[in-house]
Amino acid sequence: MDRDAIYTSDIHANGFTFDDRVASVFTDMISRSVPGYEQALQMVELLSHQYAQEGSNLYDLGCSLGAATMALARGVKSHGYRGHNCNIIGVDNSPAMVERCREALKDEPVTVLCQDILDTEIDNGSVVVLNFVLQFVPKEKRLTLLEKIYHGLRPGGVLILSEKIAFDDADENRRQTELHEAFKRAQGYSDLEISRKRTALENVLIPETLSAHHERLKQAGFFSSNTWFQCFNFASIIAIK
Repeated sequence: MDRDAIYTSDIHANGFTFDDRVASVFTDMISRSVPGYEQALQMVELLSHQYAQEGSNLYDLGCSLGAATMALARGVKSHGYRGHNCNIIGVDNSPAMVERCREALKDEPVTVLCQDILDTEIDNGSVVVLNFVLQFVPKEKRLTLLEKIYHGLRPGGVLILSEKIAFDDADENRRQTELHEAFKRAQGYSDLEISRKRTALENVLIPETLSAHHERLKQAGFFSSNTWFQCFNFASIIAIK
């Protein structure tokens, strides 16, 4: 696994993109940048074990290098007869990510598509994952995406939504941001790297409050949504159809 040192230079000064350089270090980048990332993946595996329905489709939307895609596959494999005949589909719009994902998962029974998740048809689904992805979708398109997911799920199907979050209170938002940056320093990032990445992500990653996420999920049709995990300004939600 290559170590992330991208922001020791200012190559991404014009904005963050999921290009080949990011793809080459993404596993290290996300594990050192997102507190609770491994727990979120464990929950994807557990929920796919619990909710995969026989003959259904399981989707990892914005799959990057396929970590959650593989978590879905592990959950289905341990699911017994109810996991039979399931199709696991990873989707990402970054050619660099998709190329590496396909190579990493070439021996696994999964399909990896290179396309915009806004164009992906969701059909006969039992589990859908948006793992730190919705935050990169334009805000005005987020409800449409969630509605599409809702309508493509079978009754009893689940959406796992993990996101960086914001806080209504400005002081709390500042405190949580400082804690997140302290976490990144503890993972070996310098203040310069943290500052440069923050600048690169500005206007690219747009976080929202947990209440905004829950309200949108309700608007999309989900009868239940619960926050199962939060660490600083990162959280994960389970929504059920």
